[in-house]
Amino acid sequence: MLIDNYHRHISYLRISLTDRCNLRCIYCMPPEGIGLLDHAEVLRLEEIERIAAAAARLGISRIRITGGEPLVRRGVIDLVRDLMKLPGIEDVSLTTNGILLAEHAAALRSAGMRRINISLDTLDAEKYRRITRGGDIQRVLEGISEARRQGFSPIKVNVVAMRGINDDEIAEFARLTIERPVHIRFIEFMPVGISTEWDQNSFISSSETRDIISRVGTLYPVERCGKSGPAAMYRLEGAAGQLGFISPLSNHFCDTCNRMRLTADGKLRTCLFSDQEIDLKKFLRSSVSDQALEEIISEAIKSKPKGHTISEPSFKKCRRNMSAIGG
Repeated sequence: MLIDNYHRHISYLRISLTDRCNLRCIYCMPPEGIGLLDHAEVLRLEEIERIAAAAARLGISRIRITGGEPLVRRGVIDLVRDLMKLPGIEDVSLTTNGILLAEHAAALRSAGMRRINISLDTLDAEKYRRITRGGDIQRVLEGISEARRQGFSPIKVNVVAMRGINDDEIAEFARLTIERPVHIRFIEFMPVGISTEWDQNSFISSSETRDIISRVGTLYPVERCGKSGPAAMYRLEGAAGQLGFISPLSNHFCDTCNRMRLTADGKLRTCLFSDQEIDLKKFLRSSVSDQALEEIISEAIKSKPKGHTISEPSFKKCRRNMSAIGG
């Protein structure tokens, strides 16, 4: 088991396959995009598998594939299939913006994947184009429909709540769960990346989001399961789906954080909001042994901070954008 210095059991690895994305969301990167990694700087798929295997031997049981947009990476289906075969890995899931999901859903399901998260911050086509700077919402909706046809369950829709941008749609998103068996998860807008459009005026707390939804109907707490993650889950009376609230700022879950992140260029991050990283790629490309790699990962976990310092005056936004870290 991987245990950090604060007695947290680290069992979850988020792997970014690429820093490339086919959208330019306002909370993720600037309008002009960001400087992209050279091809040689990106981890090869076999390097990702080797790190994942070492992490699994240490006690990692769940993997989530992220990006950028992971479905733009060649070989993603084969990687999913190989990760599913690793001893100790119980679950491999995916976070995607949904643009390419319709054409990949069947192959992902065939490779063994069962769960999927789709980022969708508005139900309005024109607003979607503005938030993503050019995206086509119809492709996302088709992707969600195809994921349902392929039997993915649960399908989780991630909504970053932003004042003055999509706060007028919070109730509409909540109503989707009444007749559809989807999980709508509202995520607080986070200060990640020095060039993103985060400011305090655009922030909406999860408690305010719940207050808005309470006008739709009564929210009933749902008992947490092993894969619910940091979301506090609720259900409207008689609803087929569920509502989740992720509160990294207003009610952070640092004391129960069980995750680490692997960036596309091979850096291991133990906290989303910290720029402290361990360069695993450097060791991989210097012929490190499997045992030494495990020891490096174990030592990295000991550097995991007790919590973020967003509420403190000294806090500075981490320099990497979310697309570079892995969402």
